[in-house]
Amino acid sequence: MSGPDRRCGVLLHPTSLPGSAGCGSFGAAARDWIDLLVRQGVGVWQLLPLAPTDGTGSPYSSPSGSALNPWLIDADDLLAAGLISDTDHAGLPGGGHDRLDPALASARAAAVAEALGRHWRAQSMARHQAFEAWRQSQAFWLKDHCSFMVLRRLHQGRPWWDWPGPLAQRQGRALRQLAAEHGPELRDEALLQWQLRQQWALLQQRARSGGLRLLGDLPFYVAHDSVDAWCRRHLFSLGLDGQLQQQSGVPPDYFAATGQLWGTPVYRWWRHRLTGFRWWMNRLDVQLELFDLLRLDHFRALASYWSVPGGDATAEHGAWCPSPGNALLGKLLRRCRRRGLLLPDGRLPLIAEDLGVITPEVEALRDRYRLPGMKILQFAFDGNEDNAYLPANYEGERWVVYTGTHDNATTEGWWQSLDDDSRGRIGRLVGHEVTSPCWQLLELALASRAELAVVPLQDLLHLDDRARFNTPGTVEGNWSWRLREPISRLEGALQGYGAMAARYQRGDG
Repeated sequence: MSGPDRRCGVLLHPTSLPGSAGCGSFGAAARDWIDLLVRQGVGVWQLLPLAPTDGTGSPYSSPSGSALNPWLIDADDLLAAGLISDTDHAGLPGGGHDRLDPALASARAAAVAEALGRHWRAQSMARHQAFEAWRQSQAFWLKDHCSFMVLRRLHQGRPWWDWPGPLAQRQGRALRQLAAEHGPELRDEALLQWQLRQQWALLQQRARSGGLRLLGDLPFYVAHDSVDAWCRRHLFSLGLDGQLQQQSGVPPDYFAATGQLWGTPVYRWWRHRLTGFRWWMNRLDVQLELFDLLRLDHFRALASYWSVPGGDATAEHGAWCPSPGNALLGKLLRRCRRRGLLLPDGRLPLIAEDLGVITPEVEALRDRYRLPGMKILQFAFDGNEDNAYLPANYEGERWVVYTGTHDNATTEGWWQSLDDDSRGRIGRLVGHEVTSPCWQLLELALASRAELAVVPLQDLLHLDDRARFNTPGTVEGNWSWRLREPISRLEGALQGYGAMAARYQRGDG
């Protein structure tokens, strides 16, 4: 994505795709979506993390960060492949097409896993061998993931530190007993992940054959109640009882008087250094198998992070602590070079989420590895001519510019919230009256120097805040927006986007 390779992209999480019950899937609608993007010259499909969600529906605090969300399994494709029966398919819970329905999506995924397990013995020897080979190849995460998810169900969703001591402490005898007593459930969990990976791999092939890059997203921290923390607590700031010793967040600022407390364990970086960042390298390997490009969320924590005592209820009394980001990125650069995973210009396939108050040391780390940073146009119009989010102020081309992200209001909702003075000021900066805020902001993005311009699908469709995906700091009503119309109804909007992008020399590369 450098020099003449100027691209445009669309942000849409697959849970929002239409057609399947409870939740979007990796099935027909995803294939139609990829074909539509390719047909209209869109070069990048940006997604959020594909991992299972937490209890609020957020994919940024997953119980299993290397797994795929089982809600995304497509039952129609499993039926067509003969992996489940007509009776299985007909018996799946149905309904729930307007919004994401977590209870329905979970019930369907569990029913699919059971059906895959029932028919497993009848599958060919070749399939059994392929499954075993895949299981061996996923040693970093798969076995632990299956154990963790089965144990969660056995303990009614209680966090791992509240499980019986031998299981919470991962004692060998307790884990062997789990394998002996719940072998079929563990296998079914692995089968479900295998089928998810196979369905996603077909989408990857389809995208790559059309020149479409898939841009994923990696949270910086892992959830406290996660398989990662359960299995490797020595890498995190956790006590012997599993409780937080130090937790993550950001300090007080203009927007939050007591800061933000995220409640995830911070890293014991000295131990990561001792292992040559093995866990981080394996974690990134998993993600770079899934995506062509990867956005690193909360990139600033690779330079320094805000560490708060584990028992605190606010982020006020934390402290800035150094991170070994240079050593970690240097190791990753060498690893990607050996494996042929660098971009054509020799860069890491990463984007730095560098929003908020960013220090010179964070900028220096980003620039040392030539990583694109992020610009959000909704942040650009505060009346200051030197606002860093205004396209006229972008220094160089290494940027990804958005009208808004999954955490922002839709552009239509943002525009409706502005007063007349603000709207007039934006009109003067745009150069003419704003009559179509979504598309006029989008044109600013496409015309900018940024190498990649990305728009949420909601903005292409002129949707207001009823289609907003997430409102940070709230827990109700997030992550649930879905398209109601078939993908074919989006042809006009994507055609207009592709034509506008072409005028600004943004093709599919």
